[in-house]
Amino acid sequence: MSAKTETYVPALGLPALTRFYDLVVRLTLPEFEQKKRLADQALRELPAGARVLDLGSGTGTLTLLLKQRAPGADVAGLDGDPEVIAVARAKAQRAGFELDLRQGLSWEPPFEEGSFDRVVSSLFFHHLRTEDKRRTLAKAHDLLRPGGELHVLDWGEARSALTRLAFLPVQVLDGFGPTRDNVRGRLLPLFEEAGFASVEETGRRNTLFGTLSLYRAVRPGSASPCTGRFE
Repeated sequence: MSAKTETYVPALGLPALTRFYDLVVRLTLPEFEQKKRLADQALRELPAGARVLDLGSGTGTLTLLLKQRAPGADVAGLDGDPEVIAVARAKAQRAGFELDLRQGLSWEPPFEEGSFDRVVSSLFFHHLRTEDKRRTLAKAHDLLRPGGELHVLDWGEARSALTRLAFLPVQVLDGFGPTRDNVRGRLLPLFEEAGFASVEETGRRNTLFGTLSLYRAVRPGSASPCTGRFE
């Protein structure tokens, strides 16, 4: 999705590279392991008949995983890139699952306010400029019911010179502007600025390309028992 103000940037920066996205992520990151941990955290204590949104759903790996782990939930995905939406629909069809996959910008979601119990996102926010992060988080807050939860897996703060150096290739590929908030540890303050409560980093893991962090936040309104963590 977008690192620009009124459009999106393809998953690997160029449209011609979209077909290679799943392969690149699989070969360079512990993707599936971390997405399973994200799904486990997000789906804990999920209400019956819940609605779950995968924000910046890309090729649908996480969206499909959420549906597989919570078959009774209504799972939707939103992404601005029509090519990755097509890939995600093909994945869902092959797996025999029905997903509500929509094309649209994260700060202009085609869903009613207060219509989701969970908003989940993986490796998406580092593509957004600061202002678009703010707009997206404000919309994510509004899409959640009171007590609903936001769960995010993305690049986190570099706490050593080594992890800062490791993150440079990501910044070269995805842009120094959009990734600056992540590497400087600014996501949690942005969550709070958008009105979320109980904001926390629940885990982090160093990789060849920097630190992956798992976050959780709650739209105020009722208590939430989810306290999933990973190391």
